[in-house]
Amino acid sequence: MNFVNPLHLVETDWLAPQLDDPSLRVLECTVFRQPGALHGYRVESGRSTWATGHIPGSGFADLTADLCDQTSPFLLMLPPPPQFADAMSRLGVSDGVRVVLYDRDMNVWAARVWWMLRAFGFDDAVVLNGGWCKWTLERRAVSTDPDTSAPRRFTARPRPELFTDKSGVLAGLGDRSTCVLNALTEEQHRGSGGVTYGRPGRIAGSVNVPARALVDPKTHAYLDPATLRAKFAAAGALDAGRVITYCGGGVAASSDAFILTLLGHEHVAVYDASLSEWAADPALPMDTG
Repeated sequence: MNFVNPLHLVETDWLAPQLDDPSLRVLECTVFRQPGALHGYRVESGRSTWATGHIPGSGFADLTADLCDQTSPFLLMLPPPPQFADAMSRLGVSDGVRVVLYDRDMNVWAARVWWMLRAFGFDDAVVLNGGWCKWTLERRAVSTDPDTSAPRRFTARPRPELFTDKSGVLAGLGDRSTCVLNALTEEQHRGSGGVTYGRPGRIAGSVNVPARALVDPKTHAYLDPATLRAKFAAAGALDAGRVITYCGGGVAASSDAFILTLLGHEHVAVYDASLSEWAADPALPMDTG
């Protein structure tokens, strides 16, 4: 069994001989996240780690600065279209450029940037399967050269249907054709462990497919399509007319949304503020156990 939409994912053996292609733009998207602070976790840009060694020719897409809404009370939220367009322009992304995204943490940050690009109308981006982990396990080329790519002009064409808010989730909970899907760990879903976001547990009525259970823990490559399909089918996501994915703050949720797209689901939205917003509001329903 293969993915319905395999064009969104590329392998390391495809990328390696393409690195000198001037129409290709490789971007690292790593963020380091640790428990603690007001939002349930704190974040640190991976830019300094990128500088010590990265895929040759790659740039760094900073989700903690250029690519998040600095005015939001929640971390790492989708920025306004002009801000996103300006950041992508400076990174050398435009129509006619194919973008390859990777990270050092099970593809979740690459999937987040992929989903954001798609939400702003850019369809020529792919995720590198296994990212930095698989690349270095295979002893492929590594560089410390600075990014010298020229800026281009990115045009934002927003697709607001790819993100939703708490009112959209509430409507989804009342709609039998909508599956509300938690991408956090099974323990967090039950409310028995891991980072919490004000209240432990899950959005009432939601199901669970953990983003970190979608990859091989050794290589960070995604599991085979049949296994991934079985996980989402068991949760009822593949038969749902629409899926809303969530997590703590829209990152792991983007990874689930990315895999659902590979599997052919055409109606998926990410709840951007996720539990950072939902769990902090005692009027919104949550379950544990």
